[in-house]
Amino acid sequence: MTLSYKRDYTITEDSVSITTFSSGRKNYKIQNYDYAKQYFKEPWKFAASKVVKHDNGDYYFHLTVSQEIEEPSIEEASTFMGVDVGINYLAVASTTDKKCKFFAGGEIKNKRNIYSKMRARLQSKGTLSAKRVLKRLAGKEQRFMKDVNHCISKAIVKFAVQEKVSVIGLEDLTDIRENTNGKLRKKQRYLHNSWAFRQLQSFVDYKAKQVGILVEYVNPEYTSQTCNRCNHISKNNIKGLRFHCEACGFELNADLNGARNIEHRTRDSRYILESQGCLSTIHTDNLS
Repeated sequence: MTLSYKRDYTITEDSVSITTFSSGRKNYKIQNYDYAKQYFKEPWKFAASKVVKHDNGDYYFHLTVSQEIEEPSIEEASTFMGVDVGINYLAVASTTDKKCKFFAGGEIKNKRNIYSKMRARLQSKGTLSAKRVLKRLAGKEQRFMKDVNHCISKAIVKFAVQEKVSVIGLEDLTDIRENTNGKLRKKQRYLHNSWAFRQLQSFVDYKAKQVGILVEYVNPEYTSQTCNRCNHISKNNIKGLRFHCEACGFELNADLNGARNIEHRTRDSRYILESQGCLSTIHTDNLS
């Protein structure tokens, strides 16, 4: 159930007042108020929020707040960072000066495999009780993914701030399933399709903008097959987790190579705009 601020709910000090169907307005104490109160003042604004029923039968009010953030200009960008998302590593980040950070996915991948096996076992039973368990399992898995994506995106943005990054480059994954399903084995296809990559990117996007970092989406075509040193493109360049360029012999972790290519494309987008006259350059002459 979605509630509108002022019409359906109001916030007063450490309580929320909600309009109910049977009892009119009712007041409820806000959990973790000491943490939440930072969002109860400018520049944050209360937005449409939800009342959600959890698996244990309890109802929770999920308060949503928003703020307007002035998006930085790519014209002012100096340091870029590419982020490659995947299965072996949930994310790999690489900056213009080749500082990098890996965000491991091994343990998470194993947990996803456990969920997959549990799902297959329950689906094979086909009973009503199995279907109920499947539904609970799906919710648990989604919450797990969301929590991981929040943690990973927070760490990515923290690394970007640490390295004074101006722009984070991400791949445009709009048609990622259609473009990759035919190239993956069944098990890989499940892992690839079921992980919320777009959610991870959206978390990176809004967290980056909160700290004044611009986010650009680039064409993902051949980022994994292209040598970031000589630009040679070949699927033979990928040797499992390693990237080995068949043209120049350059070797690197495959995901890191992809992240560097994304960084290159993000940086190129600025130069393309500049060459088209979309970016202005201010020159100051010393006349003394």
